[in-house]
Amino acid sequence: MIMKKAGRVTDRITLLGREESTVYHVDGGNDAVLVGGGMIHTIPDIMEQIEKFGIDEKKISRVLVLHSHFDHCGIVGFLKKRWPWIVIAASQPAKEMLVKQKVIDNINFMNQAAVKKFNVGRKLEMLRVDDFQGITVETVLSDGQKLMCGDLTLEIIAVPGHSPCSIAVYLPEEKAMFTSDAAGIAAGNAIFTAANSDFDKYQQSLEKMAKRDVAVVLAEHYGARTGDEGKMFLKQSIEAAKDYRRQIEASLKKTGDPAASTAEITEMAMKMGPSEFLPEEIVTLIASQMVNFIDKKQKSESSNQ
Repeated sequence: MIMKKAGRVTDRITLLGREESTVYHVDGGNDAVLVGGGMIHTIPDIMEQIEKFGIDEKKISRVLVLHSHFDHCGIVGFLKKRWPWIVIAASQPAKEMLVKQKVIDNINFMNQAAVKKFNVGRKLEMLRVDDFQGITVETVLSDGQKLMCGDLTLEIIAVPGHSPCSIAVYLPEEKAMFTSDAAGIAAGNAIFTAANSDFDKYQQSLEKMAKRDVAVVLAEHYGARTGDEGKMFLKQSIEAAKDYRRQIEASLKKTGDPAASTAEITEMAMKMGPSEFLPEEIVTLIASQMVNFIDKKQKSESSNQ
């Protein structure tokens, strides 16, 4: 089952937000956490959903930010102001990124663009939502660390490749893996490989996550997967990454030009994705990063022979 709309994914996990930007409430009984930092334009939806599903805000003790990209931390400042008791947790690289002015400016710019696109400015004003001003990470999460959330266990897994700061969270009691973008981005029936920072590490991270017993996959774009879709998603993402890499290598061999190959790979990805898929400028950026990584690696290997 593929679940894109807000609602219960399992008895202990609730999807919040919008199809293009989701976060998850994990109910540990006497404690709860929010996994994911979302985009600022989803705040009105999330507040309505918290009330609709009877979520006790006072039980939420932590927000886990799984990586520092603009579309995964936009709601955190508002939540910290609304819930001053919550602890913001992320990886060490994310902690360092989220206080850099250039990063803050970019996150704010991209989130405000979404506010205009979805026409939610008035709703945000009513909720007294401020511009993104950076995030102070109070707890650093590291590979292998285990956190308790009531009677549930949150296992932290370092999964670099999409970004150097990416982490995943595994919930063994639910056989659930919170992947953020580390397992790619669903594009209709296909999976868009998002190996932005390091294609090698991205593939290694996929294999690392796939070693767990996973029946539920919870991404931060285009929702969650349970049943057969949940069990197969990581395996499908591994194969998608292999295929994507082959296509990039073939394109570079044909064009000999990273820019031309970027255009070719972008066109392919946009045809693959549904109408609500990522904007073309974002897909172009990701494609460029992947193409340039593989091009540099091929040239380095060639020069060492």
